[in-house]
Amino acid sequence: MQDATAVQRMKVKFRALRPLLDERSRRQWAAAEAIAYGWGGIRAVSQATGLSPNTIRKGQGELVSRAKSPNVPLSTRLRRPGGGRKRKTVSDPDLSAALEALVDPATRGDPKSPLRWTCKSTTQLARQLTRQGHPVSARTVGRLLRAAGYSLQGNRKTKEGGSHPDRNAQFEHINMTVKQFQRRGQPVISVDTKKKELVGDFKNGGREWRPQGDPDEVRVHDFLDKKLGKAIPYGVYDLTNNQGWVSVGIDHDTAYFATAAIGRWWKKMGRRRYPHAADLLIMADGGGSNGSRCRLWKVALQDLADQFQMPIRVCHFPPGTSKWNKIEHRMFCHITQNWRGRPLISHEVIVSLIANTATQQGLRIRAELDHRSYPTGTKVSQADLQRVQLKPHKFHGDWNYTIQPTRPKKRSR
Repeated sequence: MQDATAVQRMKVKFRALRPLLDERSRRQWAAAEAIAYGWGGIRAVSQATGLSPNTIRKGQGELVSRAKSPNVPLSTRLRRPGGGRKRKTVSDPDLSAALEALVDPATRGDPKSPLRWTCKSTTQLARQLTRQGHPVSARTVGRLLRAAGYSLQGNRKTKEGGSHPDRNAQFEHINMTVKQFQRRGQPVISVDTKKKELVGDFKNGGREWRPQGDPDEVRVHDFLDKKLGKAIPYGVYDLTNNQGWVSVGIDHDTAYFATAAIGRWWKKMGRRRYPHAADLLIMADGGGSNGSRCRLWKVALQDLADQFQMPIRVCHFPPGTSKWNKIEHRMFCHITQNWRGRPLISHEVIVSLIANTATQQGLRIRAELDHRSYPTGTKVSQADLQRVQLKPHKFHGDWNYTIQPTRPKKRSR
């Protein structure tokens, strides 16, 4: 890594000495500075002075030759001012424009662009420029791109695609409903399935502190271990109390798996937190096992409402807005951070890492392994769907609805 202070000092010294130095003494001074700098010296001096790395290397060679043969007289020949090979942009005035035409983002959509379907590396750009009559090296292309303000850029996720016309209205509806439930002291939960994880000694993104030179050794290839299988974490996040529950499944992510996780949360945490609950609000994504179009989700919710003996109100997020679900940035992100860089070698390790996730803001999570089987391909008949006591709301009944229990809860006298 370059020392920015040292580079700045060299820049100041070079500006002061440059009028007093000729071509030879300039490159030899730069070579001496590079030797004194140590590792990376040529690059640092080149950045500070603007001299070519090849020029600095030539100066180093002259210093070495002088040290080996101090009695050999030095050549007094100097290139006259303005002599030497001209810059490519001087000998080829159209080079910059030709390069700009190849890398300009406006040409990306042009199917006739020469580099439309290839990687725009400096080697490819130099090759294409040479074909067009502008012979140039990859290094010169890199220098020209940096001078023009270009740099290597990755993709950035900013575009969300087409949004539903009622997207903002649905967000407002969800916000209003949540506040109503919280004012009445009723439970509000956000639910979702976290990314499925391979179980075993596989690479897990991120780093953690370990003795130097002693990293965790993991498999080269991420192929499913049939004995260990995979882990499917389904989360339930209590917005009011900043607490969460995660059921780690081993089979399939189905609607019955989702409602089973909600049922476990209610039995282990929710019922104690809300002893006088009269109804439950669930915020869920628009797709997946708890999607708004999933018929099995509604059938499974009916079973859950009958089990809880209270109405369950559901609000789905509009399509393409799952990242706004509270569970994503209030619970799942902290779980990911807690197990970064650690191979998830067993289901027990996964459960322990999830359950030990906590934040300074008071987040606490409980987790359990769900050994049950949740087969896919379950057919929902029209008769099954008609059994669901579903009442759609006036605003977007496909996204907002309430499921009443089949048998109303008996009131104690």
